[in-house]
Amino acid sequence: MSGFKDFLKKKNIVFSAKRYFVDAMGAMASGLFASLLIGTIIATIGQQFDIEVLKTVGVYAKGVAGPAMAASIAYALQAPPLVLFSMIAVGSAANTLGGAGGPLAVFFIAIITTEIGKLVSKETKVDILVTPSVTIGVGVGLSMLIAPPIGSAASYIGNLIMWATELHPFFMGIIVSVVVGMVLTLPISSAAICAAFGLTGLAGGAAVAGCSAQMIGFAIMSFRENKAGGLVSQGLETSMLQMGNIVKNPWIWVPPTLSAAITGPLATCLFKMRMDGEAIASGMGTCGLVGQIGVYSGWINDIANGSKAAITSFDWIGLVLICFILPGVLSWLFCLIMRKMGLIKENDLKLENI
Repeated sequence: MSGFKDFLKKKNIVFSAKRYFVDAMGAMASGLFASLLIGTIIATIGQQFDIEVLKTVGVYAKGVAGPAMAASIAYALQAPPLVLFSMIAVGSAANTLGGAGGPLAVFFIAIITTEIGKLVSKETKVDILVTPSVTIGVGVGLSMLIAPPIGSAASYIGNLIMWATELHPFFMGIIVSVVVGMVLTLPISSAAICAAFGLTGLAGGAAVAGCSAQMIGFAIMSFRENKAGGLVSQGLETSMLQMGNIVKNPWIWVPPTLSAAITGPLATCLFKMRMDGEAIASGMGTCGLVGQIGVYSGWINDIANGSKAAITSFDWIGLVLICFILPGVLSWLFCLIMRKMGLIKENDLKLENI
C-alpha cells in the first residue's frame, strides 16, 4: 500500500476536494472564458457594427470551448505536456457528446482522464506513443460511454431550475440569486456551475443579480477600509477576496446576501431580466462586466430571432439598478445597521495588500 502511495505521489496525483472542485473548476471557468465567452463578446461586437472579421473570430473562438476547458483542467491538475496536449481531443469529444450539458461532462471526464494519463506518463521508452494513445483512448472512450448521460442529467437539472423560476419567479428569484451569489464568493466557480447546468433565461438573470450583489455589495460596504483599490478589485474582479474575512467574522457576509435576496426577485418579477446570452456569463456578476455584456448579447440575440422587438430604456434601467445601484445602496445600508449593532467592527472588511 505504501508503495502505491509513493507511486501516486511521484505522479503528482492528489485526491482532494480542493484540487478537483476548486482548482479544476476554477480552471474550467478560465477555459470557458478564453473560448466561448470571449468569442461571444467578439461576435456580438461584430454583429452590432457589422464587422465580418469579428463575427468569424467569434465563431472560431466559441468552437473550441470543449478543448479549452479540458486543457485548462489538465493544466490545473499539473499534467505533463503530452497529457495536457492530448486533452484537447478529449475535451472536444466530451463537450460534443455531452450536448447541452457538455461542460459538466468535460469537467468529470477531464479530471479522470488527466489522472490516468499522468499514471502512464514517462513509464515507457515510447512515451510519445503510449501517453497520448492511452489519454485520448480513455478520454474518448469515457466520453462515448458517460458524456451523454452526464450531459442529459445536467441539462435536466438546469431546465428544472429554469422552469421553476419561470413558474415561481419570486421565490426562485430569491433562491437562485442568493445561492449563486454565495457560490461566487466561495473559492469555487459560480461561472463554471452556471455553464455546467446551462443556467439561462430568468434564472440566469437572477444569478447575475446575486453575483453582482456580492461583488458590488462588498466593494461599496468596505470602501472606508479599502478605498478605490478595494472598489475596483472587488467590484470588477471578485468578492472572493473577502473569504478570509468571512471566516473571521461571518456577519460581514449578511449585507450582500440580503441584497441578493432583494435584487433577485426584482430582476425576475419586475424587470424580467433574462440571461439569453451564454450560460457562463450568468455566474460572472460584474467581473469585467461580463454578466452585463452577457445580458446585452442576449438582447441582441433575441432581436435577431424575433423574440424581442428592441432594447428599451426600461431594460437599461433594470440592468443598472439590479447590477450596480441597488446592491451598493442596500449592502451599505445593511452594513451600516450591523456596524451600529456591533456585529461588524472597524477593519473587519479590510483586505490585505490593498
